[in-house]
Amino acid sequence: MLDKKRIDIAKKNIERYLREGLIKRVLQKNDNISNTLLKNSEESLTVADQLFTNNLSSLWVIVASYYSMYYIANAVLYHKGYKVGKEISHQITNEALIVFIKDNLKQQFIEGYQEAKEDAEEFARIESDKLLENFEREKEKRSKFQYETTEIIKRAKAETSLKRAKEFLFEMKKLILN
Repeated sequence: MLDKKRIDIAKKNIERYLREGLIKRVLQKNDNISNTLLKNSEESLTVADQLFTNNLSSLWVIVASYYSMYYIANAVLYHKGYKVGKEISHQITNEALIVFIKDNLKQQFIEGYQEAKEDAEEFARIESDKLLENFEREKEKRSKFQYETTEIIKRAKAETSLKRAKEFLFEMKKLILN
């Protein structure tokens, strides 16, 4: 779960990133940027799925799954009016999701479960935190497994990465469409 300390750190970091121009407000959006990010996300997920299905490379299933999540996260951020720069973009994307998108995800889950409204708030908080934590885990896993892990362990983790990426893409696309 994303605790208050983690959220406060993300807010502080985003304030600094905005001051330093590492993430910027977008006043006039370019459809080419949105479309490219969405296309890259879907293509990365397709590649991850094919790599996994054909048992070609667990490492690249994890990497491609993460990049699917990374691209759709940036598409959603862009849709919400933020463009992440090139420097430390993965970390900035992670922090920006927590600060700018967490509440949108929570609301999306609540709306999707109106019949059980009493339970939906807690469920939505848990699910939105889980989705963002999955992004953070995949970011860390991609880095670790890309450089440090044996092929046997990579294959064991690849399926989880692919599942997380599919879920992340599905939920984040809803934020763009709404």
